[in-house]
Amino acid sequence: MGGFPCFFLFLFLLFFTLAAAVDHCSAPSTAGDIPLLRINSKCTPFSSPSATTTILDSVLQLSRRVDPSRLAFLSSLAAVTSVPVASGKYILDSPIYLLRSSLGTPPQPLFLALDSASDASFVSVTAYNFSSSSSFQTLPCSSPVCPTFKGQPCSSPSSLCTYNHSYGGGDSFSATLAQDTLRLAIDDISSFTFGAVNSSAAGPSFPKQGLLGLGRGPFSLLSETQSLYNSVFSYCLPGYSSYYFSGSLRLGPAGQPARIHSTPLLLNPHRPSLYYVNLTGVSVGRVLVSVPPGSFAFDQQTGAGTVVDSGTVITRFVDPAYSAVRDEFRKQVNAPAGYESLGAFDTCFSTTTTDGVVVHPPVVTLHLEGLDLVLPAENALIHSSAKPLACLAMAASPANVNAVVNVIASYQQQNHRVLLDVPRGRVGFARELCS
Repeated sequence: MGGFPCFFLFLFLLFFTLAAAVDHCSAPSTAGDIPLLRINSKCTPFSSPSATTTILDSVLQLSRRVDPSRLAFLSSLAAVTSVPVASGKYILDSPIYLLRSSLGTPPQPLFLALDSASDASFVSVTAYNFSSSSSFQTLPCSSPVCPTFKGQPCSSPSSLCTYNHSYGGGDSFSATLAQDTLRLAIDDISSFTFGAVNSSAAGPSFPKQGLLGLGRGPFSLLSETQSLYNSVFSYCLPGYSSYYFSGSLRLGPAGQPARIHSTPLLLNPHRPSLYYVNLTGVSVGRVLVSVPPGSFAFDQQTGAGTVVDSGTVITRFVDPAYSAVRDEFRKQVNAPAGYESLGAFDTCFSTTTTDGVVVHPPVVTLHLEGLDLVLPAENALIHSSAKPLACLAMAASPANVNAVVNVIASYQQQNHRVLLDVPRGRVGFARELCS
């Protein structure tokens, strides 16, 4: 009998050793299915988490650093009347999600920032040795592609096609238009067009190795791989608490959810890259919130409406609509200790009363044409790990932005499979735990 406890102790130690040996960062890629990582994930070379940084602090910092420039970027895209690839004032002030890829022959590994609102991709020369790739080629000024990127004046038709681009915070970069073989999962994409960034006046938020544009412009990934992926992709974003685990980017129609509720994908001809949807209303609990007429209306001329965007941290509504949603939420919570503001969040409250009773917040539902997106508590609220405090994880668009665009952002999308099906003109949402 004395050996019986030892046997179980042995099994426990064996299990612990095997569990510790598991590499959480080695999730395999399959055809069209690529692990998707948050910028501060342990699985990226850019991870620098602080032991004292809570999830609430992390989201506050991200929303403060990312969202103002990101919303200005989206507004600038919505307002333009022509569609050059490099027309936005902002590209991406700070990448939130990254994917593993490789570029060149032989392949060189890269972590590329994912951006569903950008039309073109770029790669930094500091992360990629172009001269060692046998499949790398630059494009001349005479290339029909060059004018699309608003290239610099050509000294001769054979000179290189170079262009300048600015992005959030007034930083900028210069790139040479190039092509090389891009590998995503097990798929090789030959002659993939991108900007080879050779100089930049870039701050710490610039995508360190490069960016993969998933918009619908002529040189986005979707357009360049239309025969391979049929302009269909989906993603599942890992939660902000997922330090080890990854979500996924799934490219092409194969493997997409067979049954998924969807809403029509709307097209703004002035800026077709943005993924507009028809948000018809917001409910808090059982109350359909009354908002000023036209708050969510889609308008092709002004760019007004609602976009689904993975690069914005927290969902934003135009100010009158957000105020109405917030006020109804506060009314139903009826927090005994009142509310306080933390960064972008203006509705933070104690989740317990003085006598220990737990406060149960109401459910928030986004009503889209054809579906109701019911937000679980983890998508509608953000909790402090330091004390019993929760905040409504939404905000009004910043006052310094010409805000006509509502944004369904990454925090509200996490742990959902979001499907972008361009040929069928639909955006789908299905609950999926990818953290």
